[in-house]
Amino acid sequence: MSVIAKNPIMPGFYPDPSLLAVDGDYYLINSTFAYFPGLPIMHSRDLVHWEQIGNAMHRQSQLPLPNAGHSAGLFAPTMRYYNGTYYVICTNVSFGGNYIVTADNPAGPWSEPHYLKGADGIDPSLFFDEDGRCYYIGTHPNPEGYSYNGDYYIWIQEVDIEKFELIGEVHNVWNGAMKKVPWPEGPHIYKRGEYYYIMHAEGGTGPEHAVSVCRSRNIFGPYENNYCNPILTHRHLGQKYPIKYVGHADLFETPNGEWYMVMLAVRPLEGYTTMGRETFLAKVIWENDWPVVNPGVGILTDEVEIDLPEWLPENDDTFDTSANCVPGSNRTYRFASMKKLGDEFMVLRNSEKEIVRLDEEGCKLAFRSVTLKDQDRPGYVCIRQQHHSFETEVVLATDNLTDGRRAGMAYVQSNTYHLRTEVSNIGSGKVNCQVILCQNGEDQIIGNADVSADGEISLLFTVTGLTCAMYAVADGRQTALAENIDVRNLSTEVAGGFVGCTVGMYAVAEEDYCGEATFRSLRYEA
Repeated sequence: MSVIAKNPIMPGFYPDPSLLAVDGDYYLINSTFAYFPGLPIMHSRDLVHWEQIGNAMHRQSQLPLPNAGHSAGLFAPTMRYYNGTYYVICTNVSFGGNYIVTADNPAGPWSEPHYLKGADGIDPSLFFDEDGRCYYIGTHPNPEGYSYNGDYYIWIQEVDIEKFELIGEVHNVWNGAMKKVPWPEGPHIYKRGEYYYIMHAEGGTGPEHAVSVCRSRNIFGPYENNYCNPILTHRHLGQKYPIKYVGHADLFETPNGEWYMVMLAVRPLEGYTTMGRETFLAKVIWENDWPVVNPGVGILTDEVEIDLPEWLPENDDTFDTSANCVPGSNRTYRFASMKKLGDEFMVLRNSEKEIVRLDEEGCKLAFRSVTLKDQDRPGYVCIRQQHHSFETEVVLATDNLTDGRRAGMAYVQSNTYHLRTEVSNIGSGKVNCQVILCQNGEDQIIGNADVSADGEISLLFTVTGLTCAMYAVADGRQTALAENIDVRNLSTEVAGGFVGCTVGMYAVAEEDYCGEATFRSLRYEA
């Protein structure tokens, strides 16, 4: 029996994938940058159907993000397993550098971070050899001198995994498959037969991104180049090819001996990417002791046939419907009936106080004087955009939206590029609704209307590709607040960075923590 995986297997903002296979279970982890909680952990048994079982960085004490930019914070994680313990290694570029967290269960709880002294650079990974020794592999500036942008070297050093300390000599082993290639990064070590393999990304995480591999009979090298490098890229397919930026991969084997690879890629529309980098899957075979990706095709495919029985998380007794939704699915959150927010919800950065809670009235979001334009923690709780076209609706109580308190909905690429609707109560049974487009840090009011609303209003946000519209619905009437909004500037190509867009609930006020906005529900539907 086989199943068919459809690419991307994790749609939307799920970059820098690492996949761990343990006894027929598959765990996927991705970067989150300045969002909290950090590093979502997905679980599957067939590589087709997925559930989120937690986040590796789920406590504020684990994840300092002081004033982190949207594309700072947590870079590429790697997840590995050895002798009953799960390990996640990652870089917090905003605080502390490279660290390891551990857990007995991939769903958590996860430990406090163990920062690795002397581990410079980014994109670390761990490798446990057959003799039980553990090795760190990462990337850092060329130790012989930084001669061009992206002049990096991949290096390996042994780790005392009990003390979380690097030991022994640093070995600079590889600087990419091509001469003077920029940004050899995201390296992983694998052992197959008599060879150690390093698989890594190079060329930068944009249009020239690629996956390359080298091998050695000794873990510290010397490593020989694969003459077929890169083993996967889309950079030769032209700027208009629908899947681009392919790279940053991780290899794994199923119990029946099949090999697969996960990697990131983007699906731009008309050259603009609003969803960020997503997780894709490919088949791998071995020829002459080298990996070959999607043999006979050589590029990513829309579908991947997998020799595994179908598994549906909804039919599994371990699936917690109160805390999880199936990634990529339509969902409606009725907050008054929920005991906690699902693992897929995120806020920006973190702070000394919690800003979101649930009670019998709904989701309570603290009013913050911090705005979405600040590199701080605004009153914003969100989920990822996972489709090119979708509709989001929030139902918001309006009674306390007075005295400078405003609440509504936001569509966020970064603090300098986002779209938001803000509602304030102006009395006499009416509210004012403003649609504000922020581009390059500058606000522009593109919609403004007074709407009759008796205590409650629904805000409707529709996205169709690169165009969106905002509506208000109250007392049975729908009011167009702004239509035909061009959101190309909320793309990676314009706004820059490594993130995809999120959408969610927003609350702001002139005075910090002066109460809470109440949201009854949130609906996301593709």
